[in-house]
Amino acid sequence: MSESRKTVLVALSANLAIAVAKLAGGVISGSASMLAEAAHSVADTTNQVFLLISLSLSKREADEQHPFGYGTERFFWAFLAAIVIFLSGAVFSIGEGVERLLSGKATEGSPIIVYVVLVVALIAEGISLVRAIRQTKAQQRESGLPLKRFVRQSRDPTTKTVFTEDTVAVTGVLFALIGFTVTEVTGSPVGDAGGSILIGLLLAGVAVALAKDTKGLLVGESARPEEREKLQEVLDRREEVVDVIDLRTLALGPTELLVAARVDLADELDSAAVERVADEIDRELREAVPAVKEVFLDPTSRPGGAPAEDGSDGAAAVLRGQVSR
Repeated sequence: MSESRKTVLVALSANLAIAVAKLAGGVISGSASMLAEAAHSVADTTNQVFLLISLSLSKREADEQHPFGYGTERFFWAFLAAIVIFLSGAVFSIGEGVERLLSGKATEGSPIIVYVVLVVALIAEGISLVRAIRQTKAQQRESGLPLKRFVRQSRDPTTKTVFTEDTVAVTGVLFALIGFTVTEVTGSPVGDAGGSILIGLLLAGVAVALAKDTKGLLVGESARPEEREKLQEVLDRREEVVDVIDLRTLALGPTELLVAARVDLADELDSAAVERVADEIDRELREAVPAVKEVFLDPTSRPGGAPAEDGSDGAAAVLRGQVSR
């Protein structure tokens, strides 16, 4: 959480300063791609504020209304960030580029201002991106996944959003530089307007991808395949577990999982043995996947199985009430 906050603060500081500089440069020069980049930075700055809010709200303790905590706050605010990228970044950039093409206006004033602002922006965005890459790689090493797969499957919307935004920001500045240079060399507004439209399309693609990603977490996404395999292995290797009838998982937050399993236990287990097995399974599941926060076990007899004579039915009731804390 602390590292994620630092990553967001670095990105917020960089984007706030860059947004002001880009806006001033865009107004003075009349560059469409510069104004598009200003809108881009404003959207990024707003998103970092959203992410900081989500980090604070998600730390609240569980209560009666939210028994599993507030971890999904981070998914909600990340979804809002995707909407902001699309509305204030992509729509404005594409609209500005199209308007410039239709009006035929070229840039005006000294191009030096534009080049200075864009070069400074490229350096600042690069510094923020380096910080995001370090944070992402640190989390990726902990997960044991390849970097590309980790970025795609990570449940942490904070670092993922900052990493994606900074990558797109650097690319957007390059588009603006190329588009503005083409217009300066040719005198045609096509280059500058085209840069603005490309920036808008890039932002639209990122917004849709982030929204799709976060939507899956909001509506209830399971653990990653490798996490489910580890959980399944824990249950399969227990001699007391005759069969794993059903295993379900749910993401309660970026680093929190709920595990619910219906298992067929050996008939000879009495109530005391069931309690012992439940405690051991609970511990082993947490050790196998540290993200596991809540465990619910439900013993279910095999189809056609007869109740045991040593009190197994009573033991089943005990296990149904066994909830991890």
